[in-house]
Amino acid sequence: MGKFIGHLYPGLYLFYYGLYQATVVFKAMTVYDSLLYPSWPPRNKGIWARLWKISYGGLLKIVIGSILTVYVVFCLDDMMVLMDKKNALRFMYPKEWQHLTMFILLTLNGCVDVMSKNLLPRRCVLLEKCTLVLTFYVLLLLLMSHVQNSTGIELQTHCLLILVVFLLMLVLTIELWTPDTFHLLLIETFLFLMMGSWLIQVGFILYKPVTGYPWQDDDISDIMFITTFFCWHVMINASCLLGIYGISSLWYRHYCPSLKLMASKEAPHHKGSLYKLLQGVEQSEKEDQALLLSKSSS
Repeated sequence: MGKFIGHLYPGLYLFYYGLYQATVVFKAMTVYDSLLYPSWPPRNKGIWARLWKISYGGLLKIVIGSILTVYVVFCLDDMMVLMDKKNALRFMYPKEWQHLTMFILLTLNGCVDVMSKNLLPRRCVLLEKCTLVLTFYVLLLLLMSHVQNSTGIELQTHCLLILVVFLLMLVLTIELWTPDTFHLLLIETFLFLMMGSWLIQVGFILYKPVTGYPWQDDDISDIMFITTFFCWHVMINASCLLGIYGISSLWYRHYCPSLKLMASKEAPHHKGSLYKLLQGVEQSEKEDQALLLSKSSS
């Protein structure tokens, strides 16, 4: 992965995943739908109904993670070896093994998503969230050790990437207790966009500079402009989210008004346990009042 393609492909995947999640979040916000249990559009029963409910996000994680894993294994000339037996049993390719660990975690996270949404009798959102949080905890640990021998431009770019991963890890951890919160999911979506776009930018900075001249580690202006470019990514991704929200709001309010009606009808189904609890409390209060009235009359 220590090449241009190794930064480009994961960055593209994370960026497009952020765009997809932005459309899902803004759709739920516009039609007042649930984020964890979205209302399904009317479909015929049979194979089409089952295909509609497949966890395509989980399948995409499995496919992308498997492809990147194979790429890391075969990108080296002498294949992936753990130790060099000829030179005092020294470990070989430490960064490549860290990349391999990251992509295996992505594949396992996709397997958990598919299992939770399509194989278990009932979806376990907590299992999906815990797996995702664990993935980013491990990713943060790997990135912290990934920059041990880095200096100058490479160190600055990866430190900013570590900042995004750290913030994303915090947001995902908070979501374990409040998984259906729009504000947290919106921040999570923005951080996924930042992680993807900045990873692409790192590939261009380190391996294919747009100007054709390599960045200089001993030039302080080059290092300062790294942070400036990162701030530009913040503004661009924020503007991208605003644009997606505007387009989604216009589309679902003017061209798909039936989705809003369907979501409002299915809201009691998603919150049925809460309604039952409130009904139980109300019933117990009525019984207590009746008992007090009977005592006072006697």
